[in-house]
Amino acid sequence: MRFGARNNGAITRPAPVPGLGFESDKFDTVAIKNHLDNYVGKLFKKLEFTSAEGNGGLKRLHMDSWEMGAQNWTGSFRKEFINRRGYDPLPYFPVYAGHVVGSEEISERFLWDLRQTSQELILERHAQYIRDYTHSYGLKLSIEPYDMNPTADLELGNMADVIMAEFWSDGFGFNSAFSVIEAASIAHIKGQAILPAESFTSQGEGFRQFPGSMKNQTDWAFAQGINKLMFHTFQHQPLNNTLKPGMTMGPYGVHWNRNQTWWPMVGAYHTYVSRVQYMLSKGRTSADVLYLTPEGSPHVFKAPPSALIAANSALPDRKGYNFDGCAPSQLTSAQVKGHKIVFPGGATYSALILPYTPAMTPALLDKIYALLLNGATVIGLPPERSPSLTDYPKCDNDIKMLVSKIWGDTPNPSQIVSKTIGKGKIIWGGEIRTPENDMIMYPGYDITSNILRKMDLPLDFDSDGDLRYTHRTSANYDIYFVSNRTSDSLSANCVFRSTKGNPELWDPVTGDIRPLPAFRKNEKTTTIPMIFGPHTSYLIVFGTISSIDRQVSENFPVLSESVNIEGPWMVSFDTLWGGPGNIEFENLLDWTSSSDPGIKYYSGKAIYKKEFHLSKRHLAHREQHFYLDLGKLKNIARVYLNGQEVGIVWTNNVLNITPHLKKGKNNLEIEVANLWVNRLIGDENYDNDQSEHGDWPSWLKNSEKRPTRRYTFITHNFYRRGDQLLESGLIGPVRILIGR
Repeated sequence: MRFGARNNGAITRPAPVPGLGFESDKFDTVAIKNHLDNYVGKLFKKLEFTSAEGNGGLKRLHMDSWEMGAQNWTGSFRKEFINRRGYDPLPYFPVYAGHVVGSEEISERFLWDLRQTSQELILERHAQYIRDYTHSYGLKLSIEPYDMNPTADLELGNMADVIMAEFWSDGFGFNSAFSVIEAASIAHIKGQAILPAESFTSQGEGFRQFPGSMKNQTDWAFAQGINKLMFHTFQHQPLNNTLKPGMTMGPYGVHWNRNQTWWPMVGAYHTYVSRVQYMLSKGRTSADVLYLTPEGSPHVFKAPPSALIAANSALPDRKGYNFDGCAPSQLTSAQVKGHKIVFPGGATYSALILPYTPAMTPALLDKIYALLLNGATVIGLPPERSPSLTDYPKCDNDIKMLVSKIWGDTPNPSQIVSKTIGKGKIIWGGEIRTPENDMIMYPGYDITSNILRKMDLPLDFDSDGDLRYTHRTSANYDIYFVSNRTSDSLSANCVFRSTKGNPELWDPVTGDIRPLPAFRKNEKTTTIPMIFGPHTSYLIVFGTISSIDRQVSENFPVLSESVNIEGPWMVSFDTLWGGPGNIEFENLLDWTSSSDPGIKYYSGKAIYKKEFHLSKRHLAHREQHFYLDLGKLKNIARVYLNGQEVGIVWTNNVLNITPHLKKGKNNLEIEVANLWVNRLIGDENYDNDQSEHGDWPSWLKNSEKRPTRRYTFITHNFYRRGDQLLESGLIGPVRILIGR
């Protein structure tokens, strides 16, 4: 057979025309150096950038999601293969073309060696080289190691200085939740305190998202371990303020920029995000289960679906025993202390779960044996052989010897059994392997959780409500982030695996910190009755972080009465965006139900004004608190009471107005912003004067008067005439809630 090598035509994507070109050779440092020198190097030269120290701004070089597939050859590949695998691949080259050499088993072992060699070259000649290159400029390397990655995701991610994830907006693109779980696992094992994510990537979103709609997915990301959101995308907006929404990244992105209708009010959401991210960067993540991934590549880590709530959705949440995935190369640094598997970065685990795989290298199995001897608990079945031709057939005999030392020489028992190995314990047999789904590589959650309970380890978090959580821990304090997964209010008894001091509630929306006086402790856990509004989240803090002296009698306010604010409202719409100016609403309504096209298709800010009175009996009791409930709000609002700003309503639509109320007349003013969608649809009733074949329109380039009656300008058209409008405005009912 005659073999040759050629470029397969793979080009960079997605990229504008100036950025198109052939993919570089990932096995060759000369090739990647040439790429970097002619891309990043040119940028650095233009910026006169020589080092991150003292220059500010640039901190990292980033390898984005892989997206480009694999390669299987380079000029030095045969030499590298011989050096790494210990035998010449030449006799097995027909396997490249799909022919069997020797036997199917021998051919499969060669393919394993081929992929392993490819992975090592990518890690060393590509990722490691890029990391060294960034370090030469005083920068760090961040990597998103997923999406058609030809290596094992966890192995590539482990090469990063800063591991990153990516998640897409729920309903607007791909389900990449697994990448968040992968990145969190790598970060936890490495001891990386800050875990960024390319966040809310979307396709065809069309300005439908806003902070309130993003709250639930934001909380999901936090519960998965993300503590630094990096929004996709913050578009450059070079045009003046009359040309909005302006620039987009084609159909992609959540459009996180100053041209959003709600941007003047987005600070409340940013404050919420900042508070949670700060708290979730303290200590280290608590996890009990460590899933070892199999050797070889390519590989995507996926925990058993039973370990997750809503496992197949875009927002899968972890159950009460948290977990991480671990690459074989990461396990080499693990030790055992007090029967816990411990990594240099500080991560600790109570049990190591082996994957369902018939093949394992002697080196990896020997490491597992050493962990057992030193006190680890390991759950899993014995391998049968080595996956490689290296040292074959001796490698298989080495596996059999180690299997005999760990599991013994008897067949797999019909029941789950355990055996003491040194100071540790191996658990296997019975239902450890469930054959109903060959794609699931680990025991079911119930099996693992039963074993952990028998080890006298309570759930990290438990409740009788539909809640998600994450837990950061240190020697002196525990921080739990707990979030309502549903759009309904709920009450729940929450059980936390902490007894450090008395619990406090830190509300990241309001910044309020208060004690939780109603709780019950036992030896290892604390039970707290809690109340959650729709998609409400709290930080529950145990230990010595704060020293508040505020006393409360209840965990949560008890509401006793409500007063509706009824009658007409004065509403002002901006005429520059097609609004009618000042108008009176006899009753609150959805703008799209109006017969006035200036209201029906309006997008932007409208100001509601109203005067109301509270009776003297309501204000007579000092212990009473007053809350303004805006009812149905589309989509975000800033509230003023008696000339003072009360706050921004972006989630749950309730504000504490107690300090701002006064006897007699009260003046209420509410700035309400909806989304761009309705105005974009309304403008489709006019001729199109926007982009022309991907270029700026001639009237804009020539600074001429706009030729149509359109109010909006946008570089990508998301809508057509007659598309469904979105509810908008303050719909109410607006009421005052009274409690103590």
